[in-house]
Amino acid sequence: MNKRGIDIISIGDEILIGQIVNTNSSWMANELNNKALPVNRILAIADTAEAIKEAIAHSGKSAKLVLVTGGLGPTKDDITKKTVCDIFDSKLVLNKEVEDHIRSFFKKRGRDLTKLNSDQALVPDKCKVIFNEEGTAPAMYFERNNTHYIFMPGVPFEMKSLMTNWVIPYFTKLCKVPYIAQKTILTSGMGESFLAEKISDWENTLGKKTSLAYLPSPGRVRLRISVSSEAKEEADDLLNKHIKDLYLIIPDLIFGSDNDTLEGVVGNLLLENGLTLSTAESCSGGLIAHKITSISGSSDYFKGSIVAYSNSIKIHQLGIAETIIEEHGAVSEEVAILMAKNIRKIMQTTYAVSTTGIAGPTGGSIDKPVGTVWIGFAHENGAFAKKYQFGDQRERNTNWTVQTALNTIRKYINNKHDEIKS
Repeated sequence: MNKRGIDIISIGDEILIGQIVNTNSSWMANELNNKALPVNRILAIADTAEAIKEAIAHSGKSAKLVLVTGGLGPTKDDITKKTVCDIFDSKLVLNKEVEDHIRSFFKKRGRDLTKLNSDQALVPDKCKVIFNEEGTAPAMYFERNNTHYIFMPGVPFEMKSLMTNWVIPYFTKLCKVPYIAQKTILTSGMGESFLAEKISDWENTLGKKTSLAYLPSPGRVRLRISVSSEAKEEADDLLNKHIKDLYLIIPDLIFGSDNDTLEGVVGNLLLENGLTLSTAESCSGGLIAHKITSISGSSDYFKGSIVAYSNSIKIHQLGIAETIIEEHGAVSEEVAILMAKNIRKIMQTTYAVSTTGIAGPTGGSIDKPVGTVWIGFAHENGAFAKKYQFGDQRERNTNWTVQTALNTIRKYINNKHDEIKS
């Protein structure tokens, strides 16, 4: 059988019962993908010898590389090392270099070395030891029947160090993988299916060397473009061409790439253009202000917010007439506009954004079902508001509201800037 790809196995009952999130596997898969090392499957298994043996046997039938994390600690519930000895017909022996490393590790930290810790210098006699510079438990490397196995500690920073400094460099050379040029384009303002339809002609021209992945989340869709080639220059040039062509199709939807955030992009636009912002939030509960102020230096452009969750705050703090709320309702175009206009005046900012809606799951009506949200925006020449219908899930509605409000600010500044230039 022609073995290929990588299996990732995470050992730990705490993963299976939902006590912790399996971030190790996610990080490993992302790093491997960036190096064109394909992942076949990700498994989470129990802390039992039976589960470990079954997973190793299954992965060994088809995978070229099996990466295992967890169960290498000093306590009795860490059984991976003993189980590995059974799998690979090994016995535990003292490794003097590992023992010296452990002693030095504890001495530097002014801690006493216990027998449990010193026992981590016991390793299977048939493995290649890979030193763990960030901890005491070494990684163990086996090869059998054209499959490579690496057992690593489950402590995230220890695993990451081993992966970065040894595993990925070693197997990149071993597998002779092609070069991959990759970029993730960030979009906001259009759902996944509508976006896919809009860029379908572009997607059809990408060719065999290019792959495209849609990664949706509330309020945005990430487009991961990957180009594979033996020649780095060819891959880079082709990737740049694809991105340039995409910008021609959806310039208003793209707000950044890779690790950019919408709040960071909006902050830069405000700062670069000498603009200021304030918010009046009802259904978003101050989350827009939180996102904006999560950026260092945001005090240069963000002046403040009023979370007007109740009608009394809308009336007494934002100065909206009670008769307007009675006539149109708190969730209305009229109230959204006044919230934005009045907070802009109160805070004396260039722009202001407002939100008022029904986040759910209760509070909806036939005329205004759960998920109805009005987002208002005030500027130097007036104000406007737009109605959205997001859905029936509270957290999702809140996230959609925040992303849409931030995108409203971004689009207005960009369009205004284009008008000034023209």
